[in-house]
Amino acid sequence: MGERILIVDDDPNILISLEYLMKREGFEVHLARDGEEALAAIAAQRPALVLLDVMMPKKSGLEVCQALRADEALKDTRVLMLSAKARDTDIAKGLGSGADAYMTKPFSTQALVQKVREMLEPRG
Repeated sequence: MGERILIVDDDPNILISLEYLMKREGFEVHLARDGEEALAAIAAQRPALVLLDVMMPKKSGLEVCQALRADEALKDTRVLMLSAKARDTDIAKGLGSGADAYMTKPFSTQALVQKVREMLEPRG
């Protein structure tokens, strides 16, 4: 089994398609449907990477990311934000909240897989 990835999105269609894509690429995949569920899953499962939607109920992706960075035990979790918000200010907000990278929807599955693999390479 490959590295563990948590996919966080409130859109069930996106969850299903990303889960299928990441499993096909050999990753161990877990899902969360809102920000609170995401924080609980990250603490419990310690994923190598979180694919995090920005606009969600309970806690936004920005709030989830800020909470992660403030938590000593979880602050090194890698985060790739996925959002339909594509303005420069939105991207800056995402990266400013602590995300390691930001991709705008819609994205090609090939580009996403490439970005995920890149982010999971050992840090040197």
